Amino acid sequence: MKKRLIYSCLILAASFTACEKNLDETNTDPNKTTAAIFNPAFLMSQAQFQFSQTGYDQMLFQSMWIQGLSSTYDYYYNGDKYVLKGSGTSYYSRTWNRGYGALTLVDEMKNLVAEKPAYSNLDNCGTILRALFIQRVTDLYGDVPYSQEGQAKVGITTPVFDKQQDIYMSMLTQLDAATAALDVTKDKPTSDLFYGGDVTKWKRLGYSLMLRVAMRLTKVDPATAQKYAEKAFAGGTMASIADNAKVQADYANGNGNDNAAALLVPDDFREVRWSKTLIDYMKSSTDPRVAAVAEISAGTGKAANEAQAAGVSTNALQIGMPNGYDQNGGATDISKAPNYPGTSPAANATDAAAPAGKYSRPRFSVYGDRNGINMIYTYGESELLLAEAASRGWNTGAAAVHYANALTADMQSLAQLNTSAAATVDPASIPAYVAAHPLIPATALQQINMEYWVVTSTTFNFNESFANWRRSGYPVLTPVTYQGQYITGSIPRRMPYPTTLPQTNGANYQAAVAGLQGGDTFAGRVYWDK
Repeated sequence: MKKRLIYSCLILAASFTACEKNLDETNTDPNKTTAAIFNPAFLMSQAQFQFSQTGYDQMLFQSMWIQGLSSTYDYYYNGDKYVLKGSGTSYYSRTWNRGYGALTLVDEMKNLVAEKPAYSNLDNCGTILRALFIQRVTDLYGDVPYSQEGQAKVGITTPVFDKQQDIYMSMLTQLDAATAALDVTKDKPTSDLFYGGDVTKWKRLGYSLMLRVAMRLTKVDPATAQKYAEKAFAGGTMASIADNAKVQADYANGNGNDNAAALLVPDDFREVRWSKTLIDYMKSSTDPRVAAVAEISAGTGKAANEAQAAGVSTNALQIGMPNGYDQNGGATDISKAPNYPGTSPAANATDAAAPAGKYSRPRFSVYGDRNGINMIYTYGESELLLAEAASRGWNTGAAAVHYANALTADMQSLAQLNTSAAATVDPASIPAYVAAHPLIPATALQQINMEYWVVTSTTFNFNESFANWRRSGYPVLTPVTYQGQYITGSIPRRMPYPTTLPQTNGANYQAAVAGLQGGDTFAGRVYWDK
């Protein structure tokens, strides 16, 4: 498997020692960076980009656990069939390493601006980023280092694992303070990839993130969830798709989109497909997004399915591939799947057939764009969470209005994924769809969370799809059955900790495992997942 890794190296002078004047004059590098002259805002953009990148971090496991994507290909057995393949265990650490790498950059940024009033907005944005980053990590693993993370400089190299309950309470109180403290009259952050330093948008993000953190607690602490969801609504959450938190990749300068890099590996491009579960649901409601996100190859056979070129996106031709199948010729061969559309025949004598060639793949021009957007949190998602809160009787506005806003926004947001018009949903079809799909109180929680699944899947935010599925129970999914599974009879509920932790932080790792419902397994459950 090809992998693309981006490394950011930032050398910061953290301590200085006095030296003899003549040595100082002859040995000082005039070009070196010091804490006194380094612009801490640069660390914000580094952290934002690093966190936004996901690729195999979520595509190999989470995307297929929640049946957004599907694959018959060997190393995708890890997520599609719950069978470890290749270096599957090495991927346990991907989200952990990415999250803590980004957190380290924010920690350093906050250290550099501490007690400097001119940087107060940057400091508060850093607090919001810390909550954004740690939520993804703790949601996937459970108890993780938080209060002692990023303190290697002061000698803490084996940080304690904070209880997830404590992490959540800390996120809420810190988001409350930092978001309220943002001040449009003060200097705005520079080198900001989300909003170009717009403090008003940061304030909306802070309250929207508070909302998401609060709603994760609906099963375990509904009183706290209500308190902070209402506080977030009163403070002012995202107001339009212009507030979407996203990061633009820059392939020409070595910062290409990791999702695209993963998909464009030839085997991935040929084998990764939209799941039947997702496409069937979208087509059942005549969702106009189907043609914006899905396509089949324009040609037939293996060569055409490997060609990185635009396909045919006609809605009626799109077919999702069921999870749990292979191409091994046995009972689970894809050709034995119900309603198998048939193989895509070889184009000529030198070609080969493509057994999965008639199943829909993510559109090449949308998801194969190495300069494409990494979507992190959208206005539509925040509106869906407000709709759910209102449906629970909380003071967050009108549920039906939030839901209609979300449907509109979710379709419009697809156009932001890249600069082409490929993912643009026909504007005329959006209001008609919204009018035909009003929120019905008796089925509100199901409608809201099914849409949350669709929007996070189609924007390739599968980490969030997986988290909200565990919290809400929607969609109702049937686990895959296959030989040699690491979990049987149920869909995974969490990612095991990185395999290096027993050696590098053994005592704290063992303490964390002891507190997990089900232990350090795929069946274990994090605090809020009851």
